[in-house]
Amino acid sequence: MSTPPETAEWVPLGRISGLYGVRGAVKVFSYTEEREGILDHALWYLGVEHRPVAVLSGGLQAGAVIAQLRGVQDREAARALIGQEITVPAEELPLLPEGEYYWRDLIGMQVINHTGQRLGQVKNLLETGANDVLVVQDEQGAETLIPWTADVQVDAVQRRIVLDWEKDW
Repeated sequence: MSTPPETAEWVPLGRISGLYGVRGAVKVFSYTEEREGILDHALWYLGVEHRPVAVLSGGLQAGAVIAQLRGVQDREAARALIGQEITVPAEELPLLPEGEYYWRDLIGMQVINHTGQRLGQVKNLLETGANDVLVVQDEQGAETLIPWTADVQVDAVQRRIVLDWEKDW
């Protein structure tokens, strides 16, 4: 198993959340858009030390992501992994089609409206039933929740988002 360089930018994909069965399988809380998308990565890096672990098999069981990891052969070994964050190097993420963005790439971008008024900086995003929502923090620290709609324009080079929103809404 190869280890990415020390300078790798790590992207969290989920965390080990529990045990499944008696042979060392683990339950996974996945951060990926499609829960089982985390299983597209054959090699996970666990914890703050980014220890590489191969995924031998996995799937959905009763709505939960279950994975069998190399070297984890019983419940006690699996129990030791509970709470470990699962990461991969950013360079292993697939390229997205034009107009689609990873949330991590939007965080930190400046947000302005169509009149050029600065609304703040993206601090986070939230997933709701209808639209994803930008959490925008202004210079005073106040947060505004702005829905992500089809007319949002992203300028990745300038690191800014232009949208139809007024500061006093």
